[in-house]
Amino acid sequence: MARMTPMARMTGQLIYAALVAGACVGCGKSTEPAATAGGDGAAPAGVAAGAAAESAPQAPAVPVVREVSIPDGTALRLDLATPVASDTSNVEDVVRATLRAAVTVNGTTVLPAGAELSGIVTDVERSGRVKGRARVAYRFTSVRNGADRYTIQTAPIVHEAQGTKREDAKKIGIGAGIGAAVGAVIGGGDGAAKGAAIGGAGGTGVVLSTRGKEVRLGAGANVTTHLTAPLKVQVE
Repeated sequence: MARMTPMARMTGQLIYAALVAGACVGCGKSTEPAATAGGDGAAPAGVAAGAAAESAPQAPAVPVVREVSIPDGTALRLDLATPVASDTSNVEDVVRATLRAAVTVNGTTVLPAGAELSGIVTDVERSGRVKGRARVAYRFTSVRNGADRYTIQTAPIVHEAQGTKREDAKKIGIGAGIGAAVGAVIGGGDGAAKGAAIGGAGGTGVVLSTRGKEVRLGAGANVTTHLTAPLKVQVE
């Protein structure tokens, strides 16, 4: 085997070193294609995040609820939903009504028309035969607005029958007149006086045996009450 000359050995070492250096440079390069915005590679991180945000469902807006105070003395105009009467209602019977007109505070509707009120009968007096007018009274204690129900304080609503004094006087006068006419035919002047007394007594008897007028309000009757204490309600 022939020996290599020093010059040949140095040349071989240089060639080997060059091959090793080239191999190391090649190892440092990526074999994957670079991603570009317009190419087939993955989209940039900012673009992907924006697309995800646009496709995500939007959360529903939360309604803003605030508390509004309705001052005492505020009128509540109502339509009765339950009939009441002095001769059929009883104390503690339930009475219902609806708001005929909305309640507003500073231009904001806090109780809409149609809101439901509930209460009870507080007093009942049937018409008497001798004296005493018929009377029925009730008071509302709660109001419902949608799913919300509030306790309220209101003035009592009282209905009283009209007096019957004129009608009673007519009945007595008619009885006396008939008695006087009959007495005059039978017994002259004295008979007329006696007949008038008897007839008047008869007319009084009719009055004493007849009850006065009753108080009756049917469903749909218009009534009005007012708050006797402030009422706080939730509005959007």
